Amino acid sequence: MVPRVVITGMGVVSPNGMGKEAFCRAILDGKSGVKRISRFDPSNLPVHIAGEIPDFDELAWVDARERKHVSRVVPLAVAASDEAIKDAGLNPGAMTMDEKREIGVILGTGGGAQEFSEEQYRLWHSGNIKQVSLFCIPSGTMGTLPSEVSMRFGFRGYSHVVTAGCTSSTDAIGYAYQHIQAGALPMFLVGGVDSPITPGIIKGYSLLHALTQSWNDAPERASRPFSADRDGFVLAEGSWMFILEDYEHAKARGAKIYAEIAGYGSTCEAFHRVRMSDSPEEPARAVSLALEEAELTHKDIQYVSLHGTSTEMNDRVETAALKLALGDHAKRIPMSGLKSQIGHAQGACGSASLAATLIAMEHGKLPPTINLDKADPECDLDYVPEVGRTASIEHAICNCVGFGSKNSALVVRKIA
Repeated sequence: MVPRVVITGMGVVSPNGMGKEAFCRAILDGKSGVKRISRFDPSNLPVHIAGEIPDFDELAWVDARERKHVSRVVPLAVAASDEAIKDAGLNPGAMTMDEKREIGVILGTGGGAQEFSEEQYRLWHSGNIKQVSLFCIPSGTMGTLPSEVSMRFGFRGYSHVVTAGCTSSTDAIGYAYQHIQAGALPMFLVGGVDSPITPGIIKGYSLLHALTQSWNDAPERASRPFSADRDGFVLAEGSWMFILEDYEHAKARGAKIYAEIAGYGSTCEAFHRVRMSDSPEEPARAVSLALEEAELTHKDIQYVSLHGTSTEMNDRVETAALKLALGDHAKRIPMSGLKSQIGHAQGACGSASLAATLIAMEHGKLPPTINLDKADPECDLDYVPEVGRTASIEHAICNCVGFGSKNSALVVRKIA
């Protein structure tokens, strides 16, 4: 019998709430975390705003002597991981070596340490060579990120990173789910982290015309998925981490269970490195594969957490994909665009979507899609505009699409 996989812990560091309780209150109330960038002066850039976390205390999670040698994603990942571990009732300090060997770490990230590498190049090219970190090479690579988390908590199982653009953390969760099903390990610390708010990255995305430049004076209004006047996404940072566990293992230790991962599907359009295809076929197929694995039909779904970036094509094609995957039932399912509240946290966005879905299930209330003054006529589903809504959710879909023509979806089941 294939093991069931459940979620027993959750940790959050988000632009609109540090800690899962603050994040819960913020998303259910429709509170935006988008603001003017404070980390550096953005005045000479076309974009002045982001989903930034200005009050996050990095030194509470990374020693001051070590901070210059690691990216900001390290303290973000450690902070959310620490909360998830405690929320699951785990105590790494009291674990035996055998117990630590049964916990793996899989992190999903789009840019990983890009912020760190950009700073190292800035120091080098500005003549401040002595300030360049001794660890500029290893700390600038993706592979050391999960190692930092594993070392912090002493976990000796898998220590892997998944980087697949916007679907990175959805895929990381999917891979952890598959490894538990296969019996490789009974437990994983898994989720997503990204911190891409830098001058260079903003300039790069501006070259792609991907970021909105219309709302520098009204940051909270800037992220506008499915709105007729949307013109680009808002860059964001954050970390959302979970403990995934074999159901029998969780039950044996008396763990609280948030929900079950019931299905995972992933496809690739093989179309373009950035632009998605006009066809909704492959993103729809990812949803259908996840439903098939969960042994559900479209009529079993009560909620969808959307990718919803606020770009013209993404929102339109995602809407068409859900109509294709869910048929006429799509118009009867409430759906939310979390990015309207926090911006686009790149490879971490899928884990943010899962966190929001777990909160909606637990509290019986759907987070709203804010800033949806007037929907695009081609975006005609129920996006729970402006105000949250009470609802009972047994099954939900977390949908994700991204660069490189990738599409991934999770089906989540509430356990009574």
